[in-house]
Amino acid sequence: MSAYHCPIMLREVLEGLNIRPNGVYFDGTAGGGGHSYAILASDPTVQLIATDKDGEAIAETQRRLAPFSGRFRLYRTDFKRYDEVLREAGVEALDGYLLDLGISSHQIDDAARGFAYMSDDAPLDMRMDDRSALTAETVVNEYSPEALTRILREYGEEVFASAIVRRLVAERAGGRVTTCGALRVIIEGAVPARYRYHACARKTFQAIRIEVNGELAGLKECIAGLTRRLRPGGRACVLTFHSLEDRIVKQVFREMAEGCTCPKSFPVCICGKKREVEPVGRQPQTASEAEQAENSRSKSAKLRIVRKVE
Repeated sequence: MSAYHCPIMLREVLEGLNIRPNGVYFDGTAGGGGHSYAILASDPTVQLIATDKDGEAIAETQRRLAPFSGRFRLYRTDFKRYDEVLREAGVEALDGYLLDLGISSHQIDDAARGFAYMSDDAPLDMRMDDRSALTAETVVNEYSPEALTRILREYGEEVFASAIVRRLVAERAGGRVTTCGALRVIIEGAVPARYRYHACARKTFQAIRIEVNGELAGLKECIAGLTRRLRPGGRACVLTFHSLEDRIVKQVFREMAEGCTCPKSFPVCICGKKREVEPVGRQPQTASEAEQAENSRSKSAKLRIVRKVE
């Protein structure tokens, strides 16, 4: 397996997709190609369409999938643009899709990308797509206090959002905040001492990363749209790593699994709503104890799977 990124819950994802011979699959977050490789290796008749915003991830995936030349197409774009990708690929329906919504190991470990709060001298970047104009430095230094507070509360679920923003605004008045280390020190100085621990900056960094990359914008509509692209019996697998993503995925799948919503007193259905999917498993799957011990980043992973009804 590539050292670029360790794919999370690989066995569970493959089982969840229930690969079909001659099937067409979509990996919307190719990363380093780990999941994509396993999908293609599972059956010599399978075709794959994969996307990723990250140019380095695309290059690594291209390298990893070289043995399967002719059986995959790779696009550097946001998976939320699946409509135009599938149109360009000449594909109408899918037998399954995977969305791994986590940040990749490579992105975290490469200090120059500015994702890790423990990288003192790393620039405040956090872009998954380096073609984007918006960086974490822009958010930190140019967003209004009101916007920053909203982002930290909504995307980071940070209870000390107001205190952190007050200290940040005071600090940036004396000059731009440009490094991950400088931002972490500001956060640690704003959090009450008894809550100040080595990872107390995590929620703020998560919130800013989500804002920079637009991770939650349009996610609900994308998951619903991709799921409706499935052939009967096709599978949708979505890996989430924090409660905000998981809440959206859970809501979409629950709504699509619900049939008629008319009051039981109605003699006939007038809402016209049909059940579109059925859940595979009663609860989301989590990584095994062995995987969690080997890869700590798998501890927060949740895998939700649904099957398109016949």
